[in-house]
Amino acid sequence: MSQSARPIVCVGGANVDKKLYAKNEIVPGTSNPVSSSTSVGGVARNIAENLGRIGEEVVLLTTKGNDAEWLAIDKECSHYVNLDYVFEIPDASTGSYTAVLESDGNLSCAYADMDVFDELTKEKITGELPVLEKAACIIADLNCPAETVKFLQSFALENGIPFVIIPVSSPKMDRLPSDLTGVEWLIVNQDETETTLGTKIDTDEDWEESVYRWMDKGAAHVIVTGGERGVMAGGEKGVYFFPSLETRVTDVTGAGDSFCAAVVYSWLQKESFRKSLQAGLVNARKTIMSNTTVRQDLSEEQLKQDREEFFNGTVS
Repeated sequence: MSQSARPIVCVGGANVDKKLYAKNEIVPGTSNPVSSSTSVGGVARNIAENLGRIGEEVVLLTTKGNDAEWLAIDKECSHYVNLDYVFEIPDASTGSYTAVLESDGNLSCAYADMDVFDELTKEKITGELPVLEKAACIIADLNCPAETVKFLQSFALENGIPFVIIPVSSPKMDRLPSDLTGVEWLIVNQDETETTLGTKIDTDEDWEESVYRWMDKGAAHVIVTGGERGVMAGGEKGVYFFPSLETRVTDVTGAGDSFCAAVVYSWLQKESFRKSLQAGLVNARKTIMSNTTVRQDLSEEQLKQDREEFFNGTVS
């Protein structure tokens, strides 16, 4: 990394994804025929690779084991992401995630071995203050321990650095700070929102209200995603609904991370709130159409072209 570079620093999970594709409707309690594929994933890592492919300088802060799984991650993303700040944990296994996908491409269930990320402690992070101080933006997922997330939030606020939180799953929402002051973007799904706010989102009015409730906790911008329904997004000018883009589903894995990456990238490029959301929706659409966790054709120019072609009606 050059002395003048201001990287986007992504903090959180990097793991190996195994995907099992059901050939027929899944029947519980018995053997189901599947095909399979293996790729690399992790919320922070996926976002980092998306940003790196777009052309941003990106640093990944994560933990790893000394194993074949990490070698696969290194091989896949070292061209796009700076991995010089990864902590090796003795006798630990690199994180892994196994997803079982229905025959229509939607997620049936998933299994996550993420214990290694408990070692992504505040003490380790404070040893990397020079790279954090240079950050153009800090993005943390909730694979990080709660104390680490809180430290990054305070550090970013004190140093005037935009801070983004991307939850991982409902069970990890207890790692989210109760006060979101200093959080520039919180991008959270419906289930995570219902779990944390103790509410049900049955109507569009409920959905809109949930965004306002998140912003009342201090976050400047909030997106509550609703899968194929679209997203409800709020900022200083109010809350707006953005429908999802019609697409052919190949694999939904990584779509949320690609959405987050494109939104944050576009916002950092001083794009408008609406254009930033459009970039996220387009990138998610193209990721859903691919069979990889991060779409392989992604670049700055391709993202721009995809958005223009879709919203001017020249692509289906």
